Amino acid sequence: MATSPVPDDRLRQQLEELLSLSTTDPQTALLKDLLGSVFRLQEQRLDMLDLKILHRSLREMRYAFRLFRQYRHRRKVAVFGSARMPSENPLYDLARRFARLLAKRGFMVITGAGEGIMRAANEGAGRENSFGVNILLPFEQEPNPAIVDDPKLIHFKYFFTRKLFFARESHACAVFPGGYGTQDETFEFLTLLQTGKNNPHPIVLVDLPGGTYWQRWGQFVRDNMLAAKLIAPEDLGLFRVVHSAEDAVAEIEGFYRNYHSSRFVKGRLVLRLQRPLTPAQVDDLNVRFAHLCPEGKIEQRAALPEEADEPEVLSLPRLVVPYDWRSAGGLRQLIDVVNLLPT
Repeated sequence: MATSPVPDDRLRQQLEELLSLSTTDPQTALLKDLLGSVFRLQEQRLDMLDLKILHRSLREMRYAFRLFRQYRHRRKVAVFGSARMPSENPLYDLARRFARLLAKRGFMVITGAGEGIMRAANEGAGRENSFGVNILLPFEQEPNPAIVDDPKLIHFKYFFTRKLFFARESHACAVFPGGYGTQDETFEFLTLLQTGKNNPHPIVLVDLPGGTYWQRWGQFVRDNMLAAKLIAPEDLGLFRVVHSAEDAVAEIEGFYRNYHSSRFVKGRLVLRLQRPLTPAQVDDLNVRFAHLCPEGKIEQRAALPEEADEPEVLSLPRLVVPYDWRSAGGLRQLIDVVNLLPT
């Protein structure tokens, strides 16, 4: 009877198989480059702690990518808010109702898997529509009962890998009142949008009717950032403040009324639409948003050859925008106008 190869023999076999593959396949080329990086680590003799960080991060990301990949066909909303929010607080019920409405409309939620607002969102969406990305803390944070033992619960050691998956896998962000962590996540998402490091998506800041948490936060942003010209006026359009679960869901759904997704291809921003625009509508966009395209104009066309690796969206019409990367707020305005145009 054949015996299984010992670990070193198996590793040698895998290396030989990988090295024998042609680099004409982009994935194979990247894997070989990644392997080269590992060999260079041996040459550089990093500190043991540095190696442990690399090893743990790569293991966590490999597992999380594999898990999320099964659900890429569904839109997801990252939900942030205080872990200290008691269940009797009206904000807890607001978060639960918001997540329930999202699930009814086909969305999933991604929470930090903790208590408070996170638990409320997982309860509202239900286990089948929930992800939990838990952070391992010195004072151990146990996953909440609504997500514990679920296959879609992932544990991260480092905040940076956890944030990566919040940003990478979500199509919208809903933030309820919270503390330092909530503010960190809010500004992280705003920064990624402002700098073009994440695809356009809505950020809704949710409070109770008459609540002042986000009103005062917005006043701080206007009085201390905008007034000092530390942000541009259109950057205020990267978020919306709402005061009901219904308005929060409507804001997210409205963002995807016609806009579907986007991708940068050789310096051009490709906006995939669910329905084409008329030539007159495209002409009007070029007049209204000429400042976004100083070296060209917006064109409606079919998929670009470079998008062939995404066959599931090849049939969608496109707006190809020679975007200058400097006005995320203006880009959001463009998407809002496209969504409001009659089709």
